[in-house]
Amino acid sequence: MLLDDFITKNAESFSFSRLQSCRFAKQVATDFNPIHDEDAKRFCVPGDLLFAYLLSHYGLNASISCHFAGMVSADVSLYCRETAEHIQICDSNDKVYLTLQRSGALTQDLNIIEPLIKDYVQFSGQNFPHILQPLMQQQQVMINPLRPLVIYESMALHFTQLPTAAVQISLASSSLKVEGKRGSVLLNFIVSQQGQTIGAGEKRMILSNLQPYDQQIMQQMVDEYNQRKARHI
Repeated sequence: MLLDDFITKNAESFSFSRLQSCRFAKQVATDFNPIHDEDAKRFCVPGDLLFAYLLSHYGLNASISCHFAGMVSADVSLYCRETAEHIQICDSNDKVYLTLQRSGALTQDLNIIEPLIKDYVQFSGQNFPHILQPLMQQQQVMINPLRPLVIYESMALHFTQLPTAAVQISLASSSLKVEGKRGSVLLNFIVSQQGQTIGAGEKRMILSNLQPYDQQIMQQMVDEYNQRKARHI
């Protein structure tokens, strides 16, 4: 299974190590955010890894929405709490990190779900610099290079028909709304199968500690990111 190498399962709980999280970010999601580095001081498990686990374990519904409530540290013992309305990932103190709401038709075919997971997390992992840098330049703001903070807030996905084969995910539109030193990013995307649109979705992120845009500093950030990526390819 796709996630076998990236999760540690116990009888009634599961967890993600620094190494597992780092490998998932770089090898599967192609996400080179330093917060997912194995030796990062402010390390957190990729949100897309949590989302991928839920889809692989519970299946894919025609309508899903995922809200993130906190960042998961390495080796935290987690469990899933289920109700009729949602599934939540919680720790042993019942702190909620993620809530997944779902409805509609369901498939549990991993031959369909796992390729979709891989396509989505690779799309999701390409935020910087491809999408965020042009948005920040347009609004003349930028994340703090000394403490870049981009928080995955939520995602939603709705199918007019569940996929039966490989899909393609492509960006439809993107926007950045700035309020003081805080920014809200909205990415809209479409899901197609064999050239036909079968679904659409959105991803929301929060940018913190915004400061005035500086082209030279931003270019240094982009160059550093590309160098990090090149080292791991």
